[in-house]
Amino acid sequence: MHVRLIDIAHARSGDKGDTANVGVIARRAEYYPLLVKYLTIERIKKHFEGIALGDVERFELPNLMALNFLLHRALGGGGTVSLKLDAQGKTLGSAMLRLELDIDETVVVEAKS
Repeated sequence: MHVRLIDIAHARSGDKGDTANVGVIARRAEYYPLLVKYLTIERIKKHFEGIALGDVERFELPNLMALNFLLHRALGGGGTVSLKLDAQGKTLGSAMLRLELDIDETVVVEAKS
């Protein structure tokens, strides 16, 4: 079953120099385990291929029902030197929410109940 990330999460993004910071927050507590399971470093690295040229780090924040991703070398050197249109990475949260996840139907049923 395909689930759009935007249907189960919110996102916020910004910059830390040449590193984009993307937070993904579950819309409901039941969705947080889905984020942990399906938003792997490998999946995020693939989704931002060509944008995140360095490593991707993931941090779990269970008390906030959120994950935080650092996308290294994603901002063309950072806001003060980058020629990118979005040198602060403000649109990367929206780009993250465009992810479609292939998940087990039973997981969706459990999350919605």
